[in-house]
Amino acid sequence: MPKPVIVTCAPTGGIHTPTMSPHLPVTPDEIATAAVEAAEAGAAIIHLHARNPETGKPDPRPELFQEFMPQIAAACDAFLNVSTGGGLGMTREERLRAAVATSPEMASLNVGSLNFGIFPMLGKYSRWKHAWEPEFLETTRDFVFKNTFTDLEYIVKELGQGHGTKFEFECYDLGHLYNLAWLIEQGWIEPPFFVQMVFGVLGGVGADLDNLLHMHTIAGKLFGDDYEWSVLAAGRHQMPFATQAAMLGGNLRVGLEDSLFIGRGELASSNAAQVRKIRGVVESLGHELATPSQARERLGLKGGDHVAF
Repeated sequence: MPKPVIVTCAPTGGIHTPTMSPHLPVTPDEIATAAVEAAEAGAAIIHLHARNPETGKPDPRPELFQEFMPQIAAACDAFLNVSTGGGLGMTREERLRAAVATSPEMASLNVGSLNFGIFPMLGKYSRWKHAWEPEFLETTRDFVFKNTFTDLEYIVKELGQGHGTKFEFECYDLGHLYNLAWLIEQGWIEPPFFVQMVFGVLGGVGADLDNLLHMHTIAGKLFGDDYEWSVLAAGRHQMPFATQAAMLGGNLRVGLEDSLFIGRGELASSNAAQVRKIRGVVESLGHELATPSQARERLGLKGGDHVAF
């Protein structure tokens, strides 16, 4: 029998801006509500960013995370995954502040540097809610998201060895799988490894099924039975790639961080709506969704009683 599918939901992220959807959670209460609703719909993991509640701009301050993480933990059993990607343009130290302060069961980690281009979205809007939004998008025309080998070593030692936090290793290209293999060879991280394959971001691997199949094959060669794999894809590719992941026996991620839509030209009214949609697909394929306790066991997490929120 196939293993139950672990569903991650990323409610807000640090990419989309408030102009793009009225449903994008911004305030701590909105983020908490979106996360709890997604968990109730079937998400076992909630991947978290914070935003300035006044402007909606990505914000690394730990005190903002502390305004919604305890609320979420008190209301559901899903476990919380704190981003170390933060917002584009943040320093490494800024990106790590929330995870270090909250000592979560899981944190995300982009396993390498890459061009991260979201400037094409500029052409889709003529009026903006906030002045920072078009400038934020335009800066990515000449921007590299930096995670060098020095950065990767620092982060896995600081959070992994220092806090017992496990990682959602975000792999935006084939080389990132080999970067992860190198980290493993150094003995700095222990299995099981949670590998999140990311498709459709300009600067990373394209959203082509052949790419998914090849990365899946290479990950199997590199990590054997020591890993769980998951798939996310940006924009219109979100649901098709999530479906393919489930069909191939993998796990998946949805949420307004990755796509603001639930269908062609139709904005998703909530994160929970996306979770419910992919749950219906997964169950129609004859699979079940993993519970948070099942996901914790498979990913080897330290448990919710060893966090700082």
